[in-house]
Amino acid sequence: MGHWYNSDMNAKSGPKAAAPQPNAAAKLHAPLARLLRPLVRLCIRSGMTFPALAQLLRELFVNVAEHDFALEGKEQTDSRVSLLTGIHRKEVARLRGAGAPVHEAPAAVSLTSAVIARWLAAPEFTDAKGEPLALPRTAEGDAPSFEQLVASVTKDVRPRAVLDEWVDRKLVTINEKDEIELVEAAFVPSGEDDSKWHYLGRNLHDHIAAAAHNVSDGPRFLERAVHYNNISPKLARRLEARSRELAMDALKTANREANRALAKDKGGDARWNFGIYIYSEDADQEGETKDAGKETGKEGGS
Repeated sequence: MGHWYNSDMNAKSGPKAAAPQPNAAAKLHAPLARLLRPLVRLCIRSGMTFPALAQLLRELFVNVAEHDFALEGKEQTDSRVSLLTGIHRKEVARLRGAGAPVHEAPAAVSLTSAVIARWLAAPEFTDAKGEPLALPRTAEGDAPSFEQLVASVTKDVRPRAVLDEWVDRKLVTINEKDEIELVEAAFVPSGEDDSKWHYLGRNLHDHIAAAAHNVSDGPRFLERAVHYNNISPKLARRLEARSRELAMDALKTANREANRALAKDKGGDARWNFGIYIYSEDADQEGETKDAGKETGKEGGS
């Protein structure tokens, strides 16, 4: 069965979370179990035990209740946090003020992302098709070079240090003309790259935050998916390959437009994230029942 999933449009996030909806907890049980299953699998594979995860959840429950569910004009109390979370008041008193887990991007991740984004977006570093140019290490005048690229983002780190790190991480290669070429690995952190853990948290946070907002009242974030069931593995692989091409085109276009707009932006404390995901599997892997027939794509949504 193929159709659009639509949960979207012109969202604005309020400063405080809304009050719980009647029967929402019961409705949340099934989707939450499905959402958490791959995360539990990741925890077990990574060696995180249930007691460690339970402690993390306990700290998060207290932190979110303390800061996101405070009543306007009233001080948040241990008793109210205990009421909201179901955690004993003495435990709440111990955990309050401990702070939520740090989620800022590591400096190296931020710098790498910023330089690669500029390489993919700025016209002086891309060809007529919008693809990143192979760059000499240095160049005369205003000619594009890797040194100029890094310097356009930061003056605090030497371009040679960035190049050495990127060669080691296999984000770039050096061709026979001694030019530096960006490779596909720059878009996807490898298994040995610690930045993958940062992106795991950031991207899943933003997707879940958008989806959670969309089941509440008010304007919605854009959150859509096209999905087909009961198709052959061959077709699934072909659709995955094509969707990768479409996704990269969309991401590169959004990056170019954002990079151009950034030059005229006054700056502030807002944040924007445009993400795309692709996934395919055998239907039985997640315990789904197969539909009796195969249906063509149609538009739907909420």
